[in-house]
Amino acid sequence: MGDVLFYHLTRSGLPAALGMLLEKSLARGWRVAVRGTDRARLGQLDQALWLGPEERFLPHGLAGGAHDARQPVLLTDAADAPNAPDCLMAVDGAEVGPEEVARFARVCILFDGADGGQLAHARGQWKTLTAAGADAQYWSEESGRWEMKARSGG
Repeated sequence: MGDVLFYHLTRSGLPAALGMLLEKSLARGWRVAVRGTDRARLGQLDQALWLGPEERFLPHGLAGGAHDARQPVLLTDAADAPNAPDCLMAVDGAEVGPEEVARFARVCILFDGADGGQLAHARGQWKTLTAAGADAQYWSEESGRWEMKARSGG
């Protein structure tokens, strides 16, 4: 079973945190699928990623285009991503099943700490995924920088 990193957003907005994690993933040579739950919200994230600083260009695409399989980062609301991702990033309460964790080098779950529904969903995912044997880490930015606050070895 693979690693799952939970990112509790309390200071950064989703576009900023996602951009930082995407940069790190691309630097590792990974392809990434960003799984959301709402097509319009994914469109907003797509636009936010294009509007980032020029020196932090993040090549990506929104699923449904002619070149989905070639995208280094693909934003999608589907369970399967045609870009053969090494890393899955789940946002806005997107579901990640235990059987999926083993397919990826890493799974990242980003959730808004000010949204009670996302917080409860992330807690449920932690329980489900660790019970299935996933190694999980809980990261918080509450102190002003990202710190690992908990770890569960699978």
